[in-house]
Amino acid sequence: MINIEALFKISYGLYIVCSGDKNCGNGFISNSVFQVTAEPPKFAVCCSKNNFTAEFIQKHNAFSVSVLDQNVSSEIIGSFGYRSGKNFDKMAGKTIIYGETGVPIIINECVAFFEIKLLQAVDAGTHLIFIGELINAEVLDNNKEPLTYSHYRQVRKGVAPKNAPTYIDKSKLEKAKTSTISKRYKCPSCGYIYDDASEKLKFENLPDRWVCPLCGTEKSDFFEI
Repeated sequence: MINIEALFKISYGLYIVCSGDKNCGNGFISNSVFQVTAEPPKFAVCCSKNNFTAEFIQKHNAFSVSVLDQNVSSEIIGSFGYRSGKNFDKMAGKTIIYGETGVPIIINECVAFFEIKLLQAVDAGTHLIFIGELINAEVLDNNKEPLTYSHYRQVRKGVAPKNAPTYIDKSKLEKAKTSTISKRYKCPSCGYIYDDASEKLKFENLPDRWVCPLCGTEKSDFFEI
């Protein structure tokens, strides 16, 4: 028997992982970044095979990791966590520097960053585990706290996007509910609430292409509250 709640007791951070170059780049929100060796320092990041950034990492053999500030805006979470770079330019309007390998490094609302040269990719089924050697690291702001997944879930009431290795189908978390005349649905990225009682259409009747009017998060990522 697997108690889903037990999985939430594992500690994670939240990061932006990027790759590409000055001509084209992409990134995604990851909660699976960790150091695997000390001498030399090596890091691993888990990335869905469906994630557009996976192609960039394999092409450029390098990636960056930006450690998010605890008070990072919903716009950053929404752009990198809930929208696809295949049809949306995530890098537009962001503050970016380029590392020794040429990969983009996001510094908006971040407390530190790492630049990592890819050494190998391990196939983990639905995901790839990219392992690389650290070649550059800087602290951007010593006065801010890094965002943890626990804070994101418990304080900001966010949930993992579908491509995250920690994603859990919402149906597995739902408890028995009594039926009500109207329902309310919350955007996991920015907190926008769609209330059936005050809208012309019920949420379930909205077209599948409907997105959050504030941050662009897809309908399928909303959850009932």
